Amino acid sequence: MKIAVPKETLKTENRVAASPDVVKKWTKLGLTVCIESGAGEASGFSDKSYTEAGAQIAKTPKDVYDQAHIIVKVQKPQEGKAGELDLMPMGATIVAHFNHSFTEGYLQALSLRKLNVFALERVPRITRAQTMDVLSSQSNLAGYRSVIVGVNALTKALPMMMTAAGTIMPAKVLIVGAGVAGLQAIATAKRLGAVVSAFDVRPAAKEQVESLGAKFIEVAEDASAETAGGYAKEMSEEYKKKQAERLKEALSKSDLVITTALIPGRPAPKIITQEMVEGMPINSVIVDMAAEKGGNCELTKAGGDVNHKGVRIMGPLNLASELAGNASALYAKNMSSFLDLMVSDQDGKAHLNPEVDDEIIRASCVMLSGKVTENERSS
Repeated sequence: MKIAVPKETLKTENRVAASPDVVKKWTKLGLTVCIESGAGEASGFSDKSYTEAGAQIAKTPKDVYDQAHIIVKVQKPQEGKAGELDLMPMGATIVAHFNHSFTEGYLQALSLRKLNVFALERVPRITRAQTMDVLSSQSNLAGYRSVIVGVNALTKALPMMMTAAGTIMPAKVLIVGAGVAGLQAIATAKRLGAVVSAFDVRPAAKEQVESLGAKFIEVAEDASAETAGGYAKEMSEEYKKKQAERLKEALSKSDLVITTALIPGRPAPKIITQEMVEGMPINSVIVDMAAEKGGNCELTKAGGDVNHKGVRIMGPLNLASELAGNASALYAKNMSSFLDLMVSDQDGKAHLNPEVDDEIIRASCVMLSGKVTENERSS
């Protein structure tokens, strides 16, 4: 059975779906692993490190996809002229992070290849699935990176400094959204010496925020703030009004703001208005981690850098990819744990069963043999 690991084609993507350590594990199970040449270079994994782990190296995309049973990727397969979908074998199983982007046209393109499609972002938030949780592993690194990006853009230091020439007061950092990325951003900013505050629509986040030494900005509780899966959901208009008042006050005192608020499968909620930005200190910085989904700030430009009346608004894309070595190693382990559910040893040979009766597999399955699943229809 062949597992194909192609080189990612998006310009902003430096990660790879399999590390040499994971490849070694797969080859010991009797799987044939084929890596496209150069696929791991941006992550620090040479072709030689893969061959030493037992992989074969394919010189072209066509060669890596040829007769593959399982295809593992970071980003979804791309369409269009010379796109990846056209290279995929009929009936293959594809596992990737699709970022909830299943349009009708894209589903049809997948269906034409009779593919089995599994979206890792749909892995449920249950204890047994923690080792497969790509959202957490990648968001953790992105949260760290967002602070580093923001600090580099600031014109002041983060920690308090006492010198003979005078005292420099610590910078004030505000984190909007206390999920995995937000909590790591809080921890990173605290370690760098900043005074940190955080806001989240989920009252349950207060304890987590305060345990990291940050101040939690409270708004009157909204009982519908959290889904059964633990994610934030769309808030009532009354709550949004109260939220805006508290945030406006906090923003007016903040030097660096990191926004992380996302709602799965929907555009990012607009939390910071132009008016709020105009009330911020000169030379303050906003790093909008939700830029790819439209941004949490009204002025954010995805992939761009905007200066509005002295406030810098940064809209970085794919922050985890900027730490490709660590991100790829974690992603590969998530991928390996996921495939453990579908690949078994039968009479000394690896056997793939994409229809295995497992709640994690069911939740992440978008398509089987080219047919859209009920899970996707109801999403």
